[in-house]
Amino acid sequence: MAIDLHLLYEKQAELDATIAKNHHISYATTREKRLLALLVELGEFANATRCFKYWSHKESEPKKVVLDEYVDGLHFFLSLGIDINVSKKVYRYSKHATDLTAQILETYRLVGLFIAKQDEQSYVRAFRSFINIVPLLKVKWSTIEKAYYEKLEENYHRQNSHY
Repeated sequence: MAIDLHLLYEKQAELDATIAKNHHISYATTREKRLLALLVELGEFANATRCFKYWSHKESEPKKVVLDEYVDGLHFFLSLGIDINVSKKVYRYSKHATDLTAQILETYRLVGLFIAKQDEQSYVRAFRSFINIVPLLKVKWSTIEKAYYEKLEENYHRQNSHY
């Protein structure tokens, strides 16, 4: 199944433009902050899944919370892709780990390479790894898109209320 992200990149660019106008910033002045935000959001996602908490019997956060944390990371991945003028906007699920912890670690590793290189090839590899988390969540891409649009609406509300 092809995951076409053209529209999500467009919607993210519109949100980024609103944020840039409201806060007098640019992609160039915020790249490092967005890179750090991506890492933080990936960690918040991992924390919500509790996939690494071998010492605990507690279940993951509710699915809505997990999806919300995932799409927070998606927002930053899209924004960073726009920033570097990425051309690849269609993905397919590919080989991924059978374990969520391992897939998140691989995504962290590849994001680290992207931070070092900040080029399209390293971005695509990191983003593909992030996309490959979805099958491990046992949800369809359409569920991720729906959660993205819900968060997009919330982000606009935050901008309009001087969050």
